[in-house]
Amino acid sequence: MINGSIRRLMIIIVILIIALSSLSVRNIDFGIGDFNFERGGEGPLGLRLGLDLLGGVQLIYKADQPEITEQQINGVRDIIERRVNAYGVTEPSIQVMGTDRLLIQLPGVANVEEAKNLIGQTAVLEFKERDCINIDCSDYQDRDVGLTGDLLDHATSDRHPTTGQPIVRLSFNSRGARIFGEVTTRIAGTTDRFVIFLDDEELIAPVAKSPILGGDAFIEGPEFTAARVRALAIQLESGRLPVPISVLTEQDVDATLGADALKRSVFAGYIGLALVAIFMISYYRFPGVVATTALLFYLTILLAILKLIPITLTLAGIAGVILSVGMAVDANILIFERIKEELRTGRSILVAVETGFNRAWTSIRDSNVSTFITCAILFWFGSRLGASLVVGFSVSLFIGVAASMFTAIFVSRTLLRLSTLSPLRRHPNMYSPVTGRVNPSGTQLNQGED
Repeated sequence: MINGSIRRLMIIIVILIIALSSLSVRNIDFGIGDFNFERGGEGPLGLRLGLDLLGGVQLIYKADQPEITEQQINGVRDIIERRVNAYGVTEPSIQVMGTDRLLIQLPGVANVEEAKNLIGQTAVLEFKERDCINIDCSDYQDRDVGLTGDLLDHATSDRHPTTGQPIVRLSFNSRGARIFGEVTTRIAGTTDRFVIFLDDEELIAPVAKSPILGGDAFIEGPEFTAARVRALAIQLESGRLPVPISVLTEQDVDATLGADALKRSVFAGYIGLALVAIFMISYYRFPGVVATTALLFYLTILLAILKLIPITLTLAGIAGVILSVGMAVDANILIFERIKEELRTGRSILVAVETGFNRAWTSIRDSNVSTFITCAILFWFGSRLGASLVVGFSVSLFIGVAASMFTAIFVSRTLLRLSTLSPLRRHPNMYSPVTGRVNPSGTQLNQGED
């Protein structure tokens, strides 16, 4: 038995070292061959923080099309994800809600309008040839030439070498370069124009002094700014949206409010942990010390799990973590009460500990399985309805309860087993206040008996 307990203790120490190592550095980045493991975030200990804690923008979009397929809405999500990643947003969240809606959370983004322009614009780029009927081209006729943004290889933001105005540089693929060269060859030296449209809005209609055969060009507009050009380049590079979308709701979360919420939540966690520790130690004595030790171990591995998976921690997620702390203590209380009952019947400390754990296990298992089922239901409804707070709460609570089961059954049991093999076994009252005195062999003595 002692060998088994020592092996379990070594496993606990190894797990603790891994957890502390992962939390000791903000960012984790290592690779083996083609495998690369990167973790880290903007929060304390390198945890990923959600929108309500870090601040940022939350947008809900709806497809402006009567019937939309699952493939189309997933295509919209993928394109928006490419746009957001290219924009440099930290830990964005893009989820499909139902059949025609998207929930987009952009932590750290302060400009709502800029985010909306980046995400929601369809970015359909078209090039047309304009036949001018008169000299000033006030009367004209546009015709398609088969050249669109789909034939682009690259699009980058830049500045005009002469005027310094923001521009978007374009590089066509071989087919696009051929069409572009044919059009500029036809209009070179004439009053005819080469017109560029973005989402059916005319940007510019330049003339061509000579044929452009290299497949490179640039676009400029009277309302182009550096931010607008950057967003447009990202849109063109990532591809156009297969269906138009419009904003249903928008929410701007201030970073200061998020930081204050995080500070208050952490403070509440400290207070709750201290109160639980005081109660457990004062009421259950040495088992209370074991429970507090297991609780600190639980919090350490829980934070490590949240970082390594990784899980984006929201305010609701913190609430789930704090609730799981209470459930972790609840499991220990069930075990310790069983141990007290066994001690009162005159059993030895070792037998009382083993029997207490065995009898408490079914109650702990059933209550935690019920919690797991509830978490699964909350996660499903939250995912379907786009309720990110519900999803965050359910995920953190699920992970917390699973970790609490491990610490209560594995860590607490191992520490109590080892204590029963130490000199502490000669002091039964250190485990629980019982009537009379209990000797190590299990014989209960009445008060006053020698």
